[in-house]
Parts: sequence; C-alpha cells; structure tokens
Amino acid sequence: MSTDARAVLPLDGLLDATVSVPGSKSITNRALLCAALAQGTSRLDGVLFADDTEAMLDCLERLGITVRVDRVHTAVELDGTAGVVPAGPAVLDARMSGTTARFLAPLLACGSGHYVLDGAPQLRGRPMAPLLAALAELGALVEEQGEPGCLPVAFEGRPLRGGVVRLRGDVSSQFVSGLLMAAPLMATGLRVELDSDPVSRPYVALTAAVMGAFGAVVDLDRLAVAPGGYRARVPYRVEPDASSASYFLAAAAIAGGRVRVEGLGRTSIQGDTAFVDLLARMGAVVEVAPDHLDVHGGGDLVGIEADMSDISDTAPTLAAVAAFARTPTRVTGIGFVRGKESDRIGAVVSELRRCGIDATEERDGFTVRPGEVHGARVRTYDDHRIAMSFALLGLRVPGIEIEDPGCVAKTFPGFWEALDALRPGSTPGRAD
Repeated sequence: MSTDARAVLPLDGLLDATVSVPGSKSITNRALLCAALAQGTSRLDGVLFADDTEAMLDCLERLGITVRVDRVHTAVELDGTAGVVPAGPAVLDARMSGTTARFLAPLLACGSGHYVLDGAPQLRGRPMAPLLAALAELGALVEEQGEPGCLPVAFEGRPLRGGVVRLRGDVSSQFVSGLLMAAPLMATGLRVELDSDPVSRPYVALTAAVMGAFGAVVDLDRLAVAPGGYRARVPYRVEPDASSASYFLAAAAIAGGRVRVEGLGRTSIQGDTAFVDLLARMGAVVEVAPDHLDVHGGGDLVGIEADMSDISDTAPTLAAVAAFARTPTRVTGIGFVRGKESDRIGAVVSELRRCGIDATEERDGFTVRPGEVHGARVRTYDDHRIAMSFALLGLRVPGIEIEDPGCVAKTFPGFWEALDALRPGSTPGRAD
C-alpha cells in the first residue's frame, strides 16, 4: 500500500453539477465475456477502462481472443469464438478483479488443455471454494494450487455436459453469474439450485440481461440457461456505473445543492440505482427520470434502517451520509462484504471512529450514531470503495486526508478529478 495521502478540501458553496460517470464495471466485464464467446464480431461502446476491466481484457487476449481497443472513444471490438474456448496452455492473471476470476473459472473448465488462473495477493485471499465445488460437481477437473478454496487454481479443460448444479447463495452473486455465463457452452445448458436466497440478487438479474442482449436464453426465476451460445452485437452500449454514481449523488445529500447524473434512470438494468431511494428516506429530494438521476440536499438528514443486501457496494457510501444524520442509521444484510477487497464492515466502522463518529460492527452490518465529524487521515485498506466513500466527508469537514488515493483506479481512475469538478465554478466534464 502506498503511504501517500490526498487532502479533500471542504466546498465553499452549494453544489450545482451535472456528472457523467464512466461505464459500468459490472456490465463491461459481463459484456466482454459474452462478446468473446459470441458468433461474429461485437462492438461495445461506453466501456470502462479501469484495473478490473483491464484485467478481463488482458485475460481474454492471453486466451487468444482478438480484441481491438479504442480508448479515445471508450470502445472495444471482439472477434467472437462461436462458443469455443481457445485451447490451453494459458496462464491468466486476474490481478485484483473478483469478477474476472469468478467469471473466467467456469469458462476455463469448459475449454481444452491446461489453464492456470491466478491473481494478486489480495484476490488470492478472497473466497472461491463454492464456485470450485460447483464446477467439480459438474465434472470439471480442478486443482487448487494454493490455500484451499482460493487462487491459484489449475483447470484441465474438457466439455461439460451441464444439467443441475448446487451452489451456496450467501457468499457472492459472482459465483452464480460465472456459472450462468458459461452455461450456453454446455451441451444441455444449466440450472443453478441455491441453498439460500442469493446475495446481491440484482447482479444476477444484470447478468441475465447482458446475456439476453447477446442472444442467450435465460430463465431468471429458475436460474436456468438453455444451450445454444451467444450472438454478436453491434453496437452494445454499456451504461454508466451506478455504484460510481452513488458518490456524487451522496455528495448532494451531504453538502447541499443539486447533483444530476446523466445516463442512469428508471430504465437502468443496474440495481445500485436504488441507492437514491435510501437518500430520499434520509431527507434528500430525489428525481428518477428515464435518463437521469437528480438529488437535492441541504435539509436535515435523518438516520434509517436499511437492508442493503441487494446494493451492498453502496453501503460504505451510505455510511458517509449517515455520519451527518441527526439520528442513528443501521445497515443490515451485508455480512458477505467482509470478503470483498477489504472487510467493508470492519473498515467502515474503524474509519468512522477515526473521524469522530460512534459506529459499531454487527454480524451482518453496522450502526452509525450521530456525532461531530472531525479531520483525520483515513486508511483505505487498498479498497477503492472505502477511499471514494470517505472522501465525501472532506466536502464538508476540514482535515480529511485519504491514504493511498491511487487505489480508486480499480474501478474509477478519474475519481479525484471528477470530485474536484463538483466544486462551484468548475468546468463540467466527463469523469473518465
């Protein structure tokens, strides 16, 4: 972790800004995979270029898939393989990208030859066991080469027939999504049976929507996918990232004034747009239009109780808002985020306390109580979402410094420039 820090200066006026956030990481990595397996050449527009998506692009190229990148126009063309996973040997580095590792593992199991899937030390510490067990149940040849249930993992690819597979639902929706995306390659398709309700269910729905856009037949209610492969799309438009949008919408609630995020609205396929509903419950004025989200702040904020299991990536953002509410906020349903890039329950509580706010950990969430935020040097635990969420405190309180500010490059390389562009008098522009 870097030892540098970035100071966030308080605003000197009310916000009045329109923001265009970069493309969705979740959609980008799903669309890249579907396009890579499709019959024909696809073009993706509005692609996010950040560490997580660069990891996916690099892995696809290492597999032998032809990728043409246009960073100026945020576009990618891929020559699909018509459902054939290029033969190994291949060694793939997912870096710190959980989506890359968990989406590629089922794909490699369906290939031919020898593959090794690895990642950075941080990713090696994140769970893979439920997915690996499900693949073994389907007949995949899997060899764990490090700690049990973790990367690195070797695969001896071979055709998987499919059928029915059982999976834990309480760890990560990415396991479900990875299996579903590989299912069109299986001879009989696939049905996933969960032993509990899936966490982050909207992300499974997002997977089904992207797969459907590339011609796959998905029964979301039954978590069943028919065989038959994917078809190319020209173009496929990636939505702006709703998780990234949450920081700017929360800024309006915290600092007062208005922030509009363009390109997201009631037709979005991303569940994290529901974050604005929580801001409305806390006292912000929210408008959800077909093609934009508006938040107006400036009044008293009140605490709420919220089950955030479906929108867990925005829980740290809500914690930053809750620090300025006049009554307590309790977040539940997110015990699984302890296995994200950091323990996002422990990290949120520790850093709120560092900034003067009384917060406590619970088994599946946290409670934030009213207090007076003061300046502090915030640890970020190499977690982009902790860095971006706690930066919001600095818009209102002097003395907030964010350690290792470069960690935001995982999903939002231009975050700091975008945050500065919120300031009254700044020239609006795209946050790339």
